[in-house]
Amino acid sequence: MKAGINARWTRATALLAATGLSVALMAAGAYAASAQAPAAQPIQLALIEGMSGPFADAGAAVERNLRFGVERVNSRGGVTLPDGRHPLELVVLDSKGSTEAALMQLRAAADRHIGFVLQGNSSAVAAALVAAIDRQNAREPDNRELFLNYSADDPALTNANCSFWHFRFDAHAGMRMDALADVIAADKSVKKVYLLNQDYSFGHDVSALARAALAKQRPDIAVVGDEFHPIGRVKDFAPYVAKIRAAGADAVITGNWGSDLTLLVKAAREQGLDTRFYTFYGNSLGAPAALGEAGVKRVIAVADWHPNAGGTASDAWYAAFRARYPAAQDDYPVLRMSMLVEMLAQAMTKAGSAQPEAVARALEGMRFTGDEGSFHPMWMRADDHQVIQPLYVMQMDKQGAPGVRYDNEGSGYGFRTVLALPAERTVPATVCKMKRP
Repeated sequence: MKAGINARWTRATALLAATGLSVALMAAGAYAASAQAPAAQPIQLALIEGMSGPFADAGAAVERNLRFGVERVNSRGGVTLPDGRHPLELVVLDSKGSTEAALMQLRAAADRHIGFVLQGNSSAVAAALVAAIDRQNAREPDNRELFLNYSADDPALTNANCSFWHFRFDAHAGMRMDALADVIAADKSVKKVYLLNQDYSFGHDVSALARAALAKQRPDIAVVGDEFHPIGRVKDFAPYVAKIRAAGADAVITGNWGSDLTLLVKAAREQGLDTRFYTFYGNSLGAPAALGEAGVKRVIAVADWHPNAGGTASDAWYAAFRARYPAAQDDYPVLRMSMLVEMLAQAMTKAGSAQPEAVARALEGMRFTGDEGSFHPMWMRADDHQVIQPLYVMQMDKQGAPGVRYDNEGSGYGFRTVLALPAERTVPATVCKMKRP
């Protein structure tokens, strides 16, 4: 045990030294033990996600990122309430990637009186959870739940279908598409675009948003394909790659994620498809390694943050994550997930309560004041419960190329920033008409 601890400390020290920071900084951060250890009843957070099935790797990555945030809060003493300090506790409930199973796990969380539900790896599941939580909270006002969404990007969730009980900590699909469109508009070599997306609400949103953005910014671009495929069921994307090639597309726009993205880019690499991929998640779990050399300078992605965003504070946060999860396969940090936990803890402290309604009201309009806010300012818009934060459009290249200090998951490939949008430039319009309790 002692040897393992020493080995991890050595790896952490080396990584922090590479960022120009001291071991003392790590000792003050999340990885170090805190002298103010929480001792009261834990505040439970229910993670309802597919921990088995075709997207189990994505679920495991979510758990790592949320657990990292929980540990950082707990290392500082947890959440301070009138009766003392309380640790946060992550309770993992496997939805198996199914909407029906997710609803069953939501019921299980309610039966355990867990007031905070976290989910994000499917907009269809998120929509079902929002509707169920609305009913639950109206039916049982003494057993309410608050839904914290870290990745479900369907714009309707903070527009026509907005709910007081739902908060989104990710940019929605329209915000991401607008950022991508800024880069596509400047790339005059793009003449023909193929749209390929998963056949569910989010995929259809990406298709519609891409058409609208192209019509506005580059009406000369021809959409030569607009296709949907079953989510999580396609094992061989070679036929789709053949269609892209036959259509003469020099760019593909896709919102695919998880194995649907990994298998798509693997097929493109294997068939030598020479086209650009403008993606929502091209930098996501497993994708850079799957693309390999074929992705260099061809794959464009959009995200709220990435390891090569740059700056001492950003590098320090990344170093702390890698110290906690040093294995190459675990090198998929998602800043917003950690910040979700941090903002939730900040809202509980502000409200002086862990009751969902009080916490929701504290979250409305909140600006994050933690250390991460120094390099990634974000705030929660009260009108629709959509977080506003910076966005980055980035291009894949080899590690060591200009702007690519860090690679992804030991693949030897990483991303450089090609467009950095400050939070103020990512603010979307909303049609939300929220009903508050």
